[in-house]
This record gives sequence, structure tokens and C-alpha cells, in this order.
Amino acid sequence: MKLLIASDIHGSARFCRDLLAAWDREQPDRVLLLGDLLYHGPRNDLPEQYAPKEVLALLNARKQDLLCVRGNCDTEVDQMVLDFPILADYALLLWEGLRLYATHGHVYNASRLPPLQSGDILLHGHTHIPAWDQAEGRWILNPGSVSIPKENTPHSYMVLEGGVFLWKSLGGEIYHSLSLSP
Repeated sequence: MKLLIASDIHGSARFCRDLLAAWDREQPDRVLLLGDLLYHGPRNDLPEQYAPKEVLALLNARKQDLLCVRGNCDTEVDQMVLDFPILADYALLLWEGLRLYATHGHVYNASRLPPLQSGDILLHGHTHIPAWDQAEGRWILNPGSVSIPKENTPHSYMVLEGGVFLWKSLGGEIYHSLSLSP
């Protein structure tokens, strides 16, 4: 099974379309979005082609394959226009024998771990910087940002398949991999 993981679209229609092109290319079983879908937030400049209404239409068209957690820029009014649940603060997933704790990252992150067991994997976005770190026997992974990457990192997402995480630019180029077979 294949899982595509992305975060921080922030209302950019251009980069949402690029993510959907990656989705079509990757053919995942599910897509996990780690929050901040429609709004850019007060700390970010407007992303390229900022068009939240277009982003919601693009995502609603694929609602049956989406899993999502709430980002710090996601609100109840966003849920009113999105046809899939986005307001859960976290999700616990068992995927191919791996225990995944998915959250946006503004509460739980590398500096403040949720109650995880050794071998668990924390997936989060929020920082807009890809990461693959380990702390206290737990992995902390971040796909980076779809629309507003920081620190000269690419517009990116992750793929999990067969216990291997791949970090990819929106164009599909792999720039990091990590094998975590259960």
C-alpha cells in the first residue's frame, strides 16, 4: 500500500494543482494532509496563485481518498466548505505495521513530543522544512511545504511504501529516503 503525505498548501491553487499532478503520478491508496489547507496565515506572505476557493474545489473532488488533520490556520469555517473532515488535531494510523502519529506540528513536534512509544513515527508539517530526525527511539518526519517552503527547500511531499519514506519535490525528484521496515 502507498501513502502520499503533504502539508501546508495554504490556499495556493498553483501548488495544489502540482500536488494533484504528483498524486496522479504516484497513484497512492490514500493521501494524508497535515493541515493548513486554505488560509495562508498572518506570518506568511500570500503564496503564488492564492485562490482558496479553487483549492477547496480541487480537494473536494478527491475527498474519498483524503485523510486530514487540522493545521493552526484551519478553522470551523473551512470545514463548512470542505467535504471531508479536517478538524481532528491528530490521527493515529497503523500503516504496513508502522505506528504513525499524524498532526500539524504547531503543538506536537520535535521539541514537544506527544506520548509515543519507541519505534513510533511522528508525522508533522507546520515548519515548512523537510525533516527526518530521531529522538528517544522515535522518528520525527516532516514532508516540508507544498506551497511555501522555507530555508531553500523544495516544494515537496513524502511517499510511504513498503516501509520506505521518500521525500520528493513536486516534480517527482527524490531528494531523501529513509527505510523504516517494521
